[in-house]
Amino acid sequence: MSARERTAAGGRQDVGGQRQRPRRRGQGELEALVLSALKEADGPATAGWVQERLGGDLAYTTVITILTRLLAKGAVTRERAGRSFAWTCALDQAGLAARRMRKVLDSESDREAVLASFVTGLGPDDERLLRELLRPTGHEGED
Repeated sequence: MSARERTAAGGRQDVGGQRQRPRRRGQGELEALVLSALKEADGPATAGWVQERLGGDLAYTTVITILTRLLAKGAVTRERAGRSFAWTCALDQAGLAARRMRKVLDSESDREAVLASFVTGLGPDDERLLRELLRPTGHEGED
């Protein structure tokens, strides 16, 4: 059996006579890929569509697992589509990151200390951006 045939049969590559496992992607990376695929959809998309869009590298069950995790995080929504579901992106990557940050902050007992430590660890550019984002827009208190 050739190296190409071994790769096709086992999903592994032959490197220097050693069989190598394919690189395992992290959960966050897979979630980002699935979210990107959903954002490209013209409307709600099925898990099968997402799987095809990602090139078929992931098993259908893996795509379902990722979508279910994203649903629990509030990053996607789903609606019944026949016997299955159609999925829609509800949050972008920035929204997911912000949600994770809030979750960490909410899990700590001394919220003020966590925020103070976070802010003092910011670089000058990030600190300046945060100040701009927190600056009143001039519309508060206007009727």
